[in-house]
Amino acid sequence: KLQASGGGLVQAGGSLRLSCAASGRTFSSYRMGWFRQPPGKEREFVAVISASGAFTDYANSVKGRFTISRDNAKNTLYLQMDNLKPEDTAVYYCAQGSGPSASVTMKYWGKGTLVTVSS
Repeated sequence: KLQASGGGLVQAGGSLRLSCAASGRTFSSYRMGWFRQPPGKEREFVAVISASGAFTDYANSVKGRFTISRDNAKNTLYLQMDNLKPEDTAVYYCAQGSGPSASVTMKYWGKGTLVTVSS
């Protein structure tokens, strides 16, 4: 089970930190990722982190502004979002893969959390 939280309304230039609590599987064995679905658009990749946390990858649109991290002792995934822009407005989903590498292919999905960035 994956449960995302931390969404909300923020002004452009502000920051938010999303969290995703995982249960039911050995969290430290699997890659994790964040995806988002802007209003009226398809779901898109945001960031991924390997099982150990040693490798990460980001969408070009968020590089340098967002940071993905994980705490394997707490079974929790994070997404620190800084310098937010109105185009970051979306429902954000956390997801879990079936292997350890930092691939964008995911197997399990949580319910999303809404992030709204006002201009």
